[in-house]
Amino acid sequence: MKFDVARAYHLAWRVGHRVPGPVVRALTTLGADVAWWRRGSGVRRLEANLARVRPELDPAALRRLSRAGMRSYMRYFGETLTLRGSSPAHIAARVRAVGDAPVRALLADGHEVVLALGHMGNWDLAGAWATAHLGHVTTVAERLEPEELFQEFLAFRESIGLTIIPLTGGGDVFRQLVRVARGGPGVLPLLADRDLTARGVEVDLFGRRARVAAGPAALAVSTGAPLVPAAITYERLHGARRRAAGTPWGIVITFLPRVEVPAELPRAQQLQAVTQGWVDALAAAIHARPQDWHMLQRVFVEDLDPARDAARRAAATPDLVAGGEEGAS
Repeated sequence: MKFDVARAYHLAWRVGHRVPGPVVRALTTLGADVAWWRRGSGVRRLEANLARVRPELDPAALRRLSRAGMRSYMRYFGETLTLRGSSPAHIAARVRAVGDAPVRALLADGHEVVLALGHMGNWDLAGAWATAHLGHVTTVAERLEPEELFQEFLAFRESIGLTIIPLTGGGDVFRQLVRVARGGPGVLPLLADRDLTARGVEVDLFGRRARVAAGPAALAVSTGAPLVPAAITYERLHGARRRAAGTPWGIVITFLPRVEVPAELPRAQQLQAVTQGWVDALAAAIHARPQDWHMLQRVFVEDLDPARDAARRAAATPDLVAGGEEGAS
């Protein structure tokens, strides 16, 4: 009998918030440890990526780091499946913002702020917090298959206050994002540390060539919208904050300095420079907390299949520069 992924997610979202937190955390830790012990393709890819982040680690230390990474990754799933049951007070207690004053000033001036994010920590929790404490959040999501699964993710993210633009099947994505970026005030976060369009920008990442989404830089260059990298990492909660949050884990959203567009450069070089700028900022954050970088996919150019990559890039639609996320990962 074929496993119905969409139905499983629907059930998890419907009942997850009713399961006691310690049980959810125990199950996700167990799932992470089992996956880590089996060392399937996703874990091996995670370890290969982490080896680029921390090349000084010996094999045993790298394995310990990948175990912490899998626990962080599965923690994200457990938290996301129970997020609907979190009150605004719980969400506020679970999130700590650092460096948000410049972003708040930009919002107060009527700007739409483009956030360049990596697959770090819990970006759904960050989005739920931001839409209540910063401004309305609009973002992009990959259209998953089957369609029922995509609709489940869409319904979930809309339930926590986000506006979602599908990466494919919903019209010209970049044109829609340009309208949002020129509207404001609001927050436009894009998970951009992996290129889903085959039209990404090649950058230096931990001394290697990697391909990331062009969307954040393209919006900053095209519309003048301020571009701010942001890192999301986990932290242990204690005392009153832990009691208020109802969980031992919270997140820190660190807003990094705005990446300026160099006016003296041609547009193509502006795109490259701005992309490298936000990548450098996030790379420092990833290096500091590599276990919270949930990158179980290929991002470094040397890991791509040359023939398959060339075919994808040849067939890609030029306008799809928005980036986005791969939904379940």
